[in-house]
Amino acid sequence: MNSLPISLQTIGLLVASNVFMTFAWYGHLKSLADKPWYTAALISWGIALFEYLLQVPANRIGFAGGISLAQLKIMQEVITLAVFVPFALFFMNQPFKLDFLWAGLCLVGAVYFIFRG
Repeated sequence: MNSLPISLQTIGLLVASNVFMTFAWYGHLKSLADKPWYTAALISWGIALFEYLLQVPANRIGFAGGISLAQLKIMQEVITLAVFVPFALFFMNQPFKLDFLWAGLCLVGAVYFIFRG
C-alpha cells in the first residue's frame, strides 16, 4: 500500500472505515429492529471497532503526509455522504431525495474552500 500516493491511501482507508461506521450507526435500524437497544449497541460497538482500526491509520497517514486537519475533516464528510446515500437507497430502501444532491453540492463548496491555495 506504500506505493500508493498518501491521498489515495487516506481516501481508501476512510471509505472502508465509513462503510463500517454507517452499518454500525444505522444498520441496526433494519437488521436489529426487533432486538433491545442494548443488543444493537453492543453489536454496533463491535462493528465500530473495525471502523476505528481503519479510520485512525487513515488520519495518521494523511496528516503525516501533509493533509491538514481541516482537509481531513472535509474529506471525511464528503466520504460519509458518498457512502451514506447508496446505503440509504439500497440497504435501507429509502427513496432518493434531491436533498442528497443539495447536500453534496454544499460539500463541493466546502472542499473548494478547504483545499484552495
